[in-house]
Amino acid sequence: MNVRSSLLLSLLAACCLSPFAQARGAQYTLEKVVEVSRHGVRPPTPGDRQLIEAGSQQPWPRWLTEDGNLTNHGYTAVWLKGRYESQRYRQLGLLKAGCPSVGDVYLRASPLQRTQATASAWSAAAFPGCGVPVHAQEKNDPLFSLPPGKASEAEKARSEQEALAALGGNLAQAQQRLQPQISLLRQAVCLPNLPCPAFDRPWKLHVWSKGGVAIDGLDTLAAMAESIRLAWSENQPLSRVAFGHASSAAQVGRLMPLLTAKYDYTNDLPSAARRGGSRLLDQIVKALQPGQPQGAPPDVRWLLYVASDINLSYLRTLLNFSWQQGDYPRGNFPPGGSLVFERWRDNHSQQRYLRVYFQAQSLDQLRQLTPLSATNPLLTTEWRFSGCKSTRVGTLCPYDISLQRIEKNIDPSLIVAVSYPKS
Repeated sequence: MNVRSSLLLSLLAACCLSPFAQARGAQYTLEKVVEVSRHGVRPPTPGDRQLIEAGSQQPWPRWLTEDGNLTNHGYTAVWLKGRYESQRYRQLGLLKAGCPSVGDVYLRASPLQRTQATASAWSAAAFPGCGVPVHAQEKNDPLFSLPPGKASEAEKARSEQEALAALGGNLAQAQQRLQPQISLLRQAVCLPNLPCPAFDRPWKLHVWSKGGVAIDGLDTLAAMAESIRLAWSENQPLSRVAFGHASSAAQVGRLMPLLTAKYDYTNDLPSAARRGGSRLLDQIVKALQPGQPQGAPPDVRWLLYVASDINLSYLRTLLNFSWQQGDYPRGNFPPGGSLVFERWRDNHSQQRYLRVYFQAQSLDQLRQLTPLSATNPLLTTEWRFSGCKSTRVGTLCPYDISLQRIEKNIDPSLIVAVSYPKS
């Protein structure tokens, strides 16, 4: 028996000792779930490693796992989350016990190893021994990548103006405003009295040919913050987390705000979100409609997409949705965190509702591989607007109005047919 199998068996026993407290509600029935998850814990990607080592003028710890790939620890953390969710959905009557039937579940991941391995962990946790397949294209999946071709000059100009507006009108002033956070990160990753170039050069704004926005300098600092969070989440020795300068989840969280700045100024921009997120959001909207409208994904009870934090940032921008959870800074996407869309029906009035929320494991839950339960739940933040109501099953928003609010931000000119291989 390998280490992963042994650990999963022990965690399964722990999960079974912690009964899920949420019972099926008499008034409402859960009909459908569409979920978009970030991949689990990974080492720095090769590109990020190059940036952070050049920017700090020192090597960062090497992991046992190849750079960019899902780790065994990350697999187990995702397994815990998938097990917890599937238990809830069985208790709510969405899923039956045992292996799923046709029409119960469909898993699709982006072409990357870390997303496909994350989806495999979910499959093993939710449907053990059932061999539920993970579907993925070899490359360039239109759901998870920018549309082909270059953005027009007008589109690029609009992206630049949106970035400058988010920055407060001036890049240098934004860099100056963030100096307290920059200085704190510098103290954690730079050698005393030696050059640390990522912290000394002025930031530069770029708009790429496809319309994406990048900020040279900030991108490197955000990659450093992300790498520190990942090392903590992987349960690396404290000497390998921020070079020994972060010994608690709170201290790790205080080194992460530049990730929020990167999202604010590059990914969470209206034009970038429409260009990068319209296709995936269109599939989500179609999946949430009863029946199977033309061009919809497979009509299943639980549809799971596994993607990246960038895909999630586009979606949350189109939803005008944000959160601050636990020790994480505002708007963060922890490994394995997911944006969930649930369609509910009122059994008395037959009215339908949407419940939309973001959920994630805490920094300590990820590091310690804490079994999830009613007493150790996921961090959860619900989407709401005027007209939504609090119920025993969560915040429910009127179905038709919710879809209208979502659909209005989709760019119909970007929609293409999406194929779904059969299981």
